[in-house]
Amino acid sequence: MSTPFIDRRLGKRPAKHDPRTYRLGPVLAERLPAVPAERDWSQNVPYQMWGNDRFGCCAFAAQAAHVATWTKAAQGLVMLSTDMVLANYADVTGFDPATGTNDNGTVLLDELNKWRTVGFQRPGQTRDYLTAFGSIQPTDTASIKRGIAFLGGVLAGVIVPQGFLSLPIGGTWDLSTLSGPDLTPAGGHAIALVGYNPEGVFFNTWGARTFMPWATFTQISDEAYGLLSRENWLGVPGMAPTGEGFEALLAEIRAA
Repeated sequence: MSTPFIDRRLGKRPAKHDPRTYRLGPVLAERLPAVPAERDWSQNVPYQMWGNDRFGCCAFAAQAAHVATWTKAAQGLVMLSTDMVLANYADVTGFDPATGTNDNGTVLLDELNKWRTVGFQRPGQTRDYLTAFGSIQPTDTASIKRGIAFLGGVLAGVIVPQGFLSLPIGGTWDLSTLSGPDLTPAGGHAIALVGYNPEGVFFNTWGARTFMPWATFTQISDEAYGLLSRENWLGVPGMAPTGEGFEALLAEIRAA
């Protein structure tokens, strides 16, 4: 029986860089234990489409995926609704959820700055605030692994080849399987990196846990950010699921 096609949208605008952005790099590796060979926070997290089949809200679907991943590991699962995701998209970009107008995608740095300073909608009476973020060179796979292992996830921007848009939802993204027109760039997309092993990285996109080899990730990614969420990643004793305290985690993200 064939799998019905599910529409999927892109929505990451070209990367914007700010020299004031903190960096996450190998210089601070001594502050935390050695990076494990594999770590996967995505198992059994009930990811959703979060409207990314209708609108270019991928950056905010990724934000919802991170919140779900963090809280399931550290506290108790918190799931944003699709309405919340679209409202957060609107707050940053001017998108209108009622009419679908101004659906022009997101600059990831704009999203991250707003998440840190103003916060986003989440279930309950509080807003969701990002504590800090640091940029990572996408080819620096050691730091990508460290961001996932100790901070619970990395936000990545990728340029998606046309061929990946016709894969089954959750199908492996592997550049070595594409050729010809399928390699043509279709546009930018934001994904939540939530696990890895020696072969590649696990991520959420379009409501499904998906995998891509490291060689594919380093070729198609044009920006990446390690994220620290004190609100979501620390349990009641103030420790991350891996046992590190807040100050040790914050020290991983600093000015270059």
